[in-house]
Amino acid sequence: MRVVVIGAGMGGLAAAIDLARQGAEVTVVERAAAPGGKMREVTVGGAPIDSGPTVFTLRWVFDRLFEEAGSSLEAELSVDRAGLLARHAWSADERLDLHADIDRSAEAIGDFAGAAEARRFRLFCTRAREIYATLEAPFMSAQRPNPVELVRRAGLGGIGGLSRIKPFATLWQALGGYFHDPRLRQLFGRYATYTGSNPFEAPATLMLIAHVEQDGVWYVRGGMHRIARAMAGIAGRHGAAFRYGAEAAEIAVGRAGVEAVVLAGGERLPAEAVVCNADVAAVATGRFGAAAARGVGAAGPERRSLSAVTWSMQARPEGFPLVRHTVFFSRDYRAEFDDIFKRRQLPREPTVYVCAQDRGDDPVLGPAAAPDGAERLFCLVNAPPTGDRQPFDDEEIAQCQERAFGLLNRCGLRPNPDPAAMVATTPRDFERLFPATGGALYGQASHGWKASFDRPGARTRIPGLYLAGGSVHPGAGVPMATLSGRLAADCLLTDRASTHRFLRAATPGGMSTR
Repeated sequence: MRVVVIGAGMGGLAAAIDLARQGAEVTVVERAAAPGGKMREVTVGGAPIDSGPTVFTLRWVFDRLFEEAGSSLEAELSVDRAGLLARHAWSADERLDLHADIDRSAEAIGDFAGAAEARRFRLFCTRAREIYATLEAPFMSAQRPNPVELVRRAGLGGIGGLSRIKPFATLWQALGGYFHDPRLRQLFGRYATYTGSNPFEAPATLMLIAHVEQDGVWYVRGGMHRIARAMAGIAGRHGAAFRYGAEAAEIAVGRAGVEAVVLAGGERLPAEAVVCNADVAAVATGRFGAAAARGVGAAGPERRSLSAVTWSMQARPEGFPLVRHTVFFSRDYRAEFDDIFKRRQLPREPTVYVCAQDRGDDPVLGPAAAPDGAERLFCLVNAPPTGDRQPFDDEEIAQCQERAFGLLNRCGLRPNPDPAAMVATTPRDFERLFPATGGALYGQASHGWKASFDRPGARTRIPGLYLAGGSVHPGAGVPMATLSGRLAADCLLTDRASTHRFLRAATPGGMSTR
């Protein structure tokens, strides 16, 4: 069976591994020069900087994928478990660390906001764990469940859990029942942005991210991009062929379904099946041809998830004890998200995430990667996904940088970036990298209780065409996109087996027609 995988992002790589190890003849076409998709690595002044996802969680997804492919995570990657999940700051005098150890986090919250908030934090953690346990098998690992199917898969023992996770409440509303200190509500409300969503509209079920982090956050030695390279290596050892710098221009469809993938240069790659690891919007808007577009539906631009403005840089930060992951919060969270989602403008005061990639749990500089001893920093602020319709000009991006760095200064951090070693990426740039998205980085936003059920599944209306990636079920993020690729491969193999059984039954003498 010949399969073409379009895109070497996490979903495409996972699908390539599962299909190749099952004996399929897999060709992965990727228009970039390396695997990874949104898991980008940008070289700035000779130093490689993770400039996409920076947090590695749900390790079991990769343990299982690698083991079933005859390897192991330990054999492919070097990882260290983080003891300090993240440092958070609201001003020069307001700082709070969250730890992998719940007791340490509760103690830190007690010192920061009082004993009552520490007790409520423990209750919050219990509920987050319950939500995760309720949804992991019947939702995250299942083929695009609907609400009825979710209840069926949860079984009698899981119905109680489903009723307690407040599916109709927003994350912000639910957090108000746990935290009275507005800073804590803001801190845990940030989990909505992990799916590119607004905490004031995202469902309360996203509380489960708290448990995901406490279950393990890992540092990948050499950078997150190593994960993609390891996955490409495993797929290659099972026979998958990779063609980088090869852009798919069309998914050719015949009367019986998928027939081939046509590259931008005109080359035609015959295929009995295609796994498309591109944003659903790219397929739906005809980026791969009008025939393929008829196979999927897509949400409109108004339902897009967050984009971002990012800066990958070499710097010599002073004044604030950065750890690997540090978040500097704006003073008015609602105004920040109203700017982004309602006014479609860059926030007047953004929350700023800083990944200090040469540091670990302690605010002590580790081995510097840059030749001159500077640190590698990656800074991110959330932005509206308007890169295709209303791109921000250079002046607006400069103002955004001034506001972001102004907040860092207010919290005591002087980044001191090297202007000659700093690369900015805007929603317009993300649109160029990931066409038809406007720069949205997570597919459609998870707003409202039905949003998770509205994401497309792996199957399309076209026989032989399957979808993978963060814009389809089970959602955005490195482990979720990886699971999507596995679900796509499973659908493809299941459908193929069903077709063969039908053909054998319909052929005189029971002989296969292949």
